Amino acid sequence: MFTGIVEELGEITAVEKLGDASRFRLRGPVVTEGARHGDSIAVNGVCLTVVEHDGDEFTADVMDETLKRSSLGALDVGSRVNLERPTAVGARLGGHIVQGHVDGTGSIVAREPSENWEIVKVSLPAELARYVVEKGSITVDGVSLTVVEAGPDFFTISLIPTTLALTTLGFKQPGDPVNLEVDVIAKYVERLLGDRSQTQRGSK
Repeated sequence: MFTGIVEELGEITAVEKLGDASRFRLRGPVVTEGARHGDSIAVNGVCLTVVEHDGDEFTADVMDETLKRSSLGALDVGSRVNLERPTAVGARLGGHIVQGHVDGTGSIVAREPSENWEIVKVSLPAELARYVVEKGSITVDGVSLTVVEAGPDFFTISLIPTTLALTTLGFKQPGDPVNLEVDVIAKYVERLLGDRSQTQRGSK
């Protein structure tokens, strides 16, 4: 489990095509400290498994399903990525519960700079809109953020200087894709209420 608090901006140093998968080599001195084979690291919000670890770099295999459902397929050598290690049991939950399971992708629609922050508008797939509410949580490229405005096919977020400086959201431009993970609690509530409704109808 992750919290959406990005630890560092990493960089893809190599991409090897493996037919129905790709192997990424990534540089990240912070997240590779103490890393071992089999550990999890979130890359732009996608939970990946460490295959090899060498110095400040690690490799991870990305299956075709992940490449299709996330923005990782659009990355290449030199791409900057948000990196986060799983949260430790008992640690402070600085953001919100993030699984690293991308629900879909959106894209940057517009950026509105202000004196001390920036409002960013992001497109939202129709099937995810019901999980996004004003002042609720959403993960964008692995960053835990609070929704400012929730529309039928978009939402806005307010980015503070720290987020702009230390994550990919500081330099992504209109048209650039982003990974989205909605609040998992909302999905569980929907499923449980749906199951209860079906049970009640069946008992009549």
